[in-house]
Amino acid sequence: EMEQTNIEQRKQNTKEEEKKQSLDECIMNNDDALDQLLTKKVAESSAVVDGNWAVAHASYRMNDVAYIFPITPSSPMGEIADEWSSTEDADGKKKYVNLWDQELKVVEMQSEGGAAGALHGALVSGSLATTYTASQGLLLFIPNLYKIAGELLPTVIHVAARALAGQALSIYGDHSDVMLARGTGVAMVSSFTVQEAHDMAIVSQIATLNSSVPFLHFMDGFRTSHEINRIQLVDDEDLRELMPWEKVEEHRQRALSPLHPCQRGTAQSPDVFMQLVESSNKHYQAVNSIFEKALLDFAHSTGRKYRSFEYHYYGSTMPSIAIVTMGSSVEVVKETLKYLQSDEVCVIGIRLFRPWSANGFCSVLPLSVLRVATLDRTKESGSQGEPIYMDVCASLISCKRGSVYVAGGRYGLGSKDFTPSMVKVVIENVMRENEEHIQHPFTVGINDDVTNLSLPLGKTIVNPLSDDVLECVFWGFGGDGTVGANKESTKIIGDYIKDMSVQAYFEYDAKKSSGYTLSHLRFARAQTLSAPYKIQDGQADFVA
Repeated sequence: EMEQTNIEQRKQNTKEEEKKQSLDECIMNNDDALDQLLTKKVAESSAVVDGNWAVAHASYRMNDVAYIFPITPSSPMGEIADEWSSTEDADGKKKYVNLWDQELKVVEMQSEGGAAGALHGALVSGSLATTYTASQGLLLFIPNLYKIAGELLPTVIHVAARALAGQALSIYGDHSDVMLARGTGVAMVSSFTVQEAHDMAIVSQIATLNSSVPFLHFMDGFRTSHEINRIQLVDDEDLRELMPWEKVEEHRQRALSPLHPCQRGTAQSPDVFMQLVESSNKHYQAVNSIFEKALLDFAHSTGRKYRSFEYHYYGSTMPSIAIVTMGSSVEVVKETLKYLQSDEVCVIGIRLFRPWSANGFCSVLPLSVLRVATLDRTKESGSQGEPIYMDVCASLISCKRGSVYVAGGRYGLGSKDFTPSMVKVVIENVMRENEEHIQHPFTVGINDDVTNLSLPLGKTIVNPLSDDVLECVFWGFGGDGTVGANKESTKIIGDYIKDMSVQAYFEYDAKKSSGYTLSHLRFARAQTLSAPYKIQDGQADFVA
């Protein structure tokens, strides 16, 4: 009888393994059959929130401690976590707890440099620690990031990417800050939407524990961090299934302790320093496969599938042109191409930016592609090109595809809006008959009458949204409550009408009061609103 039971158990295990392999194959091949094979969990709940809330909700439950210091536009992540950690229910018990049934310990330091040092110390002590920062704050993290990465301490640093102060200070979003950190040794993951900000915060936590490489997870400051949208939340049960508990215990056992003393923070001479630096190669070489495995496990659990390089094509043949970009602009390009139904153009969105995988990039770039346009949301003065441009060029050469023409462009600095109309002129630029007539390098979104690098936009407005999307624009005066009222209205409408997709984005100057404000609200039934750009001229259905 026992033998028969064992036989039946082996058969059951075989069936489950075959089902899992079938799921793996569908996910990795981006197969449409995934929709039939994956059953969405009923327990999964939706919420109308912004990107900062989405990240905080994930990181709060997967860490022991958070060291914070407020800096726009990442401040709400720390503020939300701090509020949750101190909130009690009617019985005096903590209302919000992590996976260990404890509140997240939130400590506000006196500067970002203090938060960075405290984060390093907490990780060395075996804690699961996190932080939230941006811009000049991230710059103050850099010395400690080198130490954290060099010592292979798993953590996720969440960043609402923001411009750095150069010729002037800007509180608005671009990728200047995160690009400066790409040499520190942290793995870098980009989220394109509010939903992805929630999901990638979870995936990054899983991947950092499995790889021992620290992760920097970033989203576009303001454009994603402050955009309100409907998302599906991952519940505690799913998180517990996804969490690599044996790696958590391994991290805790590495803590400095008199019970098992070890030596840290040494000074090394030329006889051994280089060998030990190079010994970390195996960890970084494994990150790409570990990250893909984390994405695969996440897809099994939630039904939402992601890849390190997201490829989208909406034509009927094979593309000859590819646009390569990162962040919220991926959604703008994707929705524009879907609307244009272009046979010539595809888009590749970069999710895992570091460690960069040349083979991974070339594997998703169709062999039919002869020209590439890269879009960077940063400017590196004096360089041959911006980071994405340089990575793409190097990858094409290493993959023996050096004949592909690459044009590099800049967009969206300091939260300059990036619209479908701009996507169209980027396509037109790279489609010019003669390569020598292609503008390279180029900028889009401004009229550059000094160095003449900009692409003229013309007067045609491209609007990929369907007619049943209601678009509303509200003008206000800073401090008059218009922005706050519209935030709450959007959340109430989204919470009350469950099949209603909502999107809200707000623009105001750095003074926040005494200037004008603009609220961009969109509503639609039974469709996902993925339009990370302002309501364009002449497109609003309601103006107040």
